[in-house]
Amino acid sequence: MSNLLDVCGLCKTYMSGHSRVEVLSGVELTLEAATTTALVGASGAGKSTLLQLLGALDRPSSGTVNFCGEDVFGKSDRELALFRNRSIGFVFQFHHLLPEFTALENVMMPALIARIPRCEAQATAEELLTDVGLAHRLVHRPGELSGGEQQRVAIARALMLSPALLLADEPTGNLDMKTSDGVHAVLANLQQKKRLTLVVVTHNERLAAAMGRTVRLVDGKLE
Repeated sequence: MSNLLDVCGLCKTYMSGHSRVEVLSGVELTLEAATTTALVGASGAGKSTLLQLLGALDRPSSGTVNFCGEDVFGKSDRELALFRNRSIGFVFQFHHLLPEFTALENVMMPALIARIPRCEAQATAEELLTDVGLAHRLVHRPGELSGGEQQRVAIARALMLSPALLLADEPTGNLDMKTSDGVHAVLANLQQKKRLTLVVVTHNERLAAAMGRTVRLVDGKLE
């Protein structure tokens, strides 16, 4: 099985007043293609920071992230934005759906921004919403959907441009156990169907146990 992502010596330091705060210190991580990984650790351990670096939402203080053998942070900001939009999907604890648009329109949005023809974008969005169990909710706006349904829409939107890597940051943090289990099942089914590489930051032991492996962030390093 080939490596999708190779992380070497990844560090992230912030300034707090006159003090340097080291959040990540020499993180080493390899992600094979089409695998699932749970990222766990205490609150404030830097899990979300690491996920942002893996997803190229922020640049590290030092270290490298290689995606399919290519240095991610060797790219210009414009190249990085294009890479991020095409290769990586994001799901957050808060779904960030646009309230004035329907579920279908929300899922289509990344494709429309990428100038994909509307008819093609709509067909893909309808298929994805069917995959997440929302074929009957296409024209409903976020305010008309339950919390679990809104998160399913967010998952479908994250997959609109067929990313190889899906990063999920506490995707069920706001949901009850039954709804969480439904979202977990959706993620698992889509990961298998689309052969995604999936990384989930979670405090949910049930979700972590369902992943192929679990890595723990302690003192800025992975165990």
